[in-house]
Amino acid sequence: MPDATMTKLTGAVREVAHLLTGAAEDYKPLLDLIGDARFVLIGEATHGTHEFYEQRAEITKRLIQEKGFTAVAVEADWPDAYRVNRFVRGINDDATATEALASLQGFPAWMWRNTDVLNFVTWLRQYNDVLPPNGTKVGFYGLDLYSLNASIRAVLDYLEKVDPEAAKCARSRYSCFEYFGEDTQAYGYATSFGLSESCEQDAVHQLLELQRRAAEYANQDGRVAEDEFFYAEQNARLVKNAEAYFRSMFCERVSSWNLRDRHMVETLNHLVSYLERQGKPTKVIVWEHNSHLGDARATDMRDIGQLNVGQLLRERYGRDVVIVGFSTYTGTVTAASDWDGPGEEKQVHPALSGSYEAIFHSTGLSRFLLNLRQNNQVITSLREPRLERGIGVIYRPETERHSHYFYARLPDQFDAVIHIDETRAVEPLERTTAEIEETEEPPETFPSAL
Repeated sequence: MPDATMTKLTGAVREVAHLLTGAAEDYKPLLDLIGDARFVLIGEATHGTHEFYEQRAEITKRLIQEKGFTAVAVEADWPDAYRVNRFVRGINDDATATEALASLQGFPAWMWRNTDVLNFVTWLRQYNDVLPPNGTKVGFYGLDLYSLNASIRAVLDYLEKVDPEAAKCARSRYSCFEYFGEDTQAYGYATSFGLSESCEQDAVHQLLELQRRAAEYANQDGRVAEDEFFYAEQNARLVKNAEAYFRSMFCERVSSWNLRDRHMVETLNHLVSYLERQGKPTKVIVWEHNSHLGDARATDMRDIGQLNVGQLLRERYGRDVVIVGFSTYTGTVTAASDWDGPGEEKQVHPALSGSYEAIFHSTGLSRFLLNLRQNNQVITSLREPRLERGIGVIYRPETERHSHYFYARLPDQFDAVIHIDETRAVEPLERTTAEIEETEEPPETFPSAL
């Protein structure tokens, strides 16, 4: 882009941007944009930036307090996040948020076990604790599908309590996975290349059997029994979808990505239906990476056949969905160099010339909100495809252009974007490699790193 054109564009962006100063009213324009929307998707340009987590939590608090949102759904596994859900609603034995987050130990541990998430979960428990007796407590839920083995155990544990004979049948069905132990990647490899029969039908039959007994199980002990059945049913659904995901993982990356994002939307839809069984509309905040929440149709993803959560939700719910992205120009980030590697504090290179991040940096504003639904020449100009950066759990500065940039049309991808020019790494709860426990499940975000 010629210097004169760039200067004109950055000046125009500066004119329409809403400066964020740390004041209580900073996000009023965003809340006005959200209006009565039922789904607010709040992204992040990395999986390890303090400001993204911090500001996302602050926006979420406002939505809960001022607009009646009652669920937070995140890019984490269902059983691990459900332990946090029980804690924030005051229905388990965890005494602190630190204990409630203990199940989220696997790579990348810093993604959910960091001080910003700890602070938010603590706040959410305190918020729920002081609600009136008839108040709706805010829940915390996971949408992802990596926890195949943990979900199998959860289904079996549930059935052991409510129907020991059904538990025997479920154990027999799930025994199909036992040959591979905890190595779900080995299962995916063997079934993908015809080295072993798949467990697909066993997983499907177990979900159908659980659903067939739904009324019997869910009515055993009122509301508590309903919640426990829903938790078990979702774990059985996760096993079915995770089995398909691991089979696809070694064949076609596009297919595995699409299976994963479809699962997250399916989980969200079932969650909303369950929470609305009392007749009240449910409003949900979703926390995931920009690559999952920014509409895939406005990025390179569309060209290779990928879809994502943001696209699917917009297609179903239209203007009831508001998508907010984050960006940064430079700073530090917590990320690994390789799969299962330790989290490191890495320096983020200044954004490439001509990228959205570079344009925002050139405004001279340290942090601002840009409403991308505005109907003006600035937003029209920003609709031209430009480079955008995404850093997942792995950051490799030496291959940055190839591994961390893609083309996007920002106003079609998001409804608003928050730019924080210089950011710093999240602070993990585990400070050393030795403290990070190995996981028996595949790493979160495998194999895409997002």
